[in-house]
Amino acid sequence: MMLLFDENISYRILKKIDFHFPASKHISYFSKQTLKDIQIFDIALKQNYSIVSFDEDFFELQILKGFPPKLIWLRFGNFSTQQIADSLIDKKQQILEFLTNDELGVFEMYI
Repeated sequence: MMLLFDENISYRILKKIDFHFPASKHISYFSKQTLKDIQIFDIALKQNYSIVSFDEDFFELQILKGFPPKLIWLRFGNFSTQQIADSLIDKKQQILEFLTNDELGVFEMYI
């Protein structure tokens, strides 16, 4: 279960979730430059990652292109990296079920 964190989430989240979501990456792992959403989408597709983002654009890309990649769409406001990590860990079982369900492409996550 590999997650790919968008630029709008700090790379520091990886240390906080590593035990629960091993092999996850931040987009900065693939490029030090800012990437367009379609480039991130393509990386996730080719590398078998599910995208984690606040960005609605990934949802719109899924409408146009379908899935994979899957999207964990964070639908809450301005939270710290620790709060985001805690929320992902708290919802780990739901996320696992979502990631293994071939019929679902988007998991909207609320706090």
